[in-house]
Amino acid sequence: MTDHQATAAPVLTLAPAMPAPDAPAWSGAAWVGAVDRREALAASAVELDGAAGFRRARLLVRDGREVAGFVDVAVDAGGAVDPAELGAALRDLRTTRLPSVPTGAPVGRISVVIGTRDRPDDVRRCVRSVLASAYDDLEVFVVDNAPTTAATRDVVASFGDARLHYVLEARPGVSRARNAGLALASGAVVAFVDDDVVVDRDWLAALADAYARDADVVCVTGLVPSGELRTPTQRYFDERVTWARNTERRVFRTSEPPADLPLFPFSVGAFGTGANMSLRRSAALALGGFDVALGPGTPARAGEDPDLFTRVLFSGGALAVEPSAVVWHKHRPDREALRAQALGYGTGLGAWVAKLMLRPRTAFAVLRRAVGALRQLGALGQGTGGDGAGADQVSAAVDAVGGWPVDDAFRDATAGLKRVELVAALGGPVRYLRARRAAR
Repeated sequence: MTDHQATAAPVLTLAPAMPAPDAPAWSGAAWVGAVDRREALAASAVELDGAAGFRRARLLVRDGREVAGFVDVAVDAGGAVDPAELGAALRDLRTTRLPSVPTGAPVGRISVVIGTRDRPDDVRRCVRSVLASAYDDLEVFVVDNAPTTAATRDVVASFGDARLHYVLEARPGVSRARNAGLALASGAVVAFVDDDVVVDRDWLAALADAYARDADVVCVTGLVPSGELRTPTQRYFDERVTWARNTERRVFRTSEPPADLPLFPFSVGAFGTGANMSLRRSAALALGGFDVALGPGTPARAGEDPDLFTRVLFSGGALAVEPSAVVWHKHRPDREALRAQALGYGTGLGAWVAKLMLRPRTAFAVLRRAVGALRQLGALGQGTGGDGAGADQVSAAVDAVGGWPVDDAFRDATAGLKRVELVAALGGPVRYLRARRAAR
């Protein structure tokens, strides 16, 4: 072996966040995965597993467990990225700083609750990733919510893992499913994920550190990046949600309102999402769990996540956003599914606002921030006269990220979705009242 061969830089091969058997059909698709910055800069080449048919890649960049940000780079015909382009993009990202060493008591056992309904393939993938976590003391509850088949029960049984438990919740509603898991949990912390996610190996360890770092933190959310960007609707959703890029570690308290969030503590998106959230079990029980009149499976369709976040903050607890607690999410792949999701988000937003206005304390807080809300809505409305202008605005924002093409397929798949969400919000209050009656 020559000296040159002995010191040659290695080739780094990356795995996709959510492997798929087929090449993408859309030219604007992007391969999605994660890379350690030090390893990438030391490699002679970076190759992507399963990258056939992709022209671009989005990489979550980490320094060890710390998240530095995202880069979007070109992919060649052989499934590799240009080392020069990648190296420049990696060096442009911010330098990460290690957080303070946790000084509080270890949290011990963490209970993971996965709510699901008739999606056995998704729940199998999710459970597999949770059980592979680099955290020793965990238990997992798969809550089968108003199922129509025994498929989920069979999936859980197939693992044969003593840490994994099947729970049947016959009454429909994500909030009921989460509450059922919460009632059985024995861990000091209860973590909730959706069935359409894959958790990072260090997800639970990162959550545990966040609780040990700040004693008053009773809720921790994490980063939820897109696990797939194969279709126009997945890319549209990725650009619309803020929690897919919450890479800044923050702790929110009502005693210290953040200057950059004038609507705080009603800042939807800044706190994260229910696809990756956790609570101290004692605090969750004291709050009464999730509102069963909100969320998928109810007339309100959504709204359970921001409702719980605001209740945590109004109770005097702190809410931490911990970006190193990563959960990859599979967005809706087609227009019909995304339209249904937009309808649900809009309805849930209106329902949640209705709940806030029905309680004097929160109603007063909402009214105090109404001026800021109107200003924000006015800024959003500028230049969005009709679906065409709104679509152009979204397209321009997307096109600025990585230089991806905005083509007819993207415009056709996403036209009018923002209006669907806004119109649905108007009907949210009525649907919330219906949901409250049904819950009783």
